[in-house]
Amino acid sequence: MLITLLTAIALVLIFEGLFPFIAPGLWRAMFAQLIQLRNGQVRYLGLSALMGGFVLLFLLSIWG
Repeated sequence: MLITLLTAIALVLIFEGLFPFIAPGLWRAMFAQLIQLRNGQVRYLGLSALMGGFVLLFLLSIWG
């Protein structure tokens, strides 16, 4: 269980680091646009990511 959790965290870190490593200028521009969003818009993006993750986790638990 602990190995699975650490693997998941490692994969998140890898995917989070890919974009700034490959295209730092584009990443900065995107981050600057993100800062200009209102709190409600940021919350909606966070909720969408959470729901997508939960759906993917649910589907993986069914198929696995």
